[in-house]
Amino acid sequence: MELADRYVITSNRESGFERYDVILKPRKKEDDAFILEFKVHDPDDEKTLQDTVEAALKQIEDMNYKSVLMEEGICEDRIRKYGFGFEGKRVLIG
Repeated sequence: MELADRYVITSNRESGFERYDVILKPRKKEDDAFILEFKVHDPDDEKTLQDTVEAALKQIEDMNYKSVLMEEGICEDRIRKYGFGFEGKRVLIG
């Protein structure tokens, strides 16, 4: 499925330092928006891959990434937040 016709996709590379990894902003008001944050498991900072996912979700909240979408009129209850934790070939999404 192609998302370009339903979403404006912005990545960290396009938005600058200390920003979200990926945001999908809906083109239609009835679609939800998505904030995606990706983290590689660092055993010095996190015990488990779940801890890595939690750190990604915490970063979304702490950095208030939703404000970018809310400034464009997207209601908070239409914003979905996902943290991705990577460890080698293992991936956990929360």
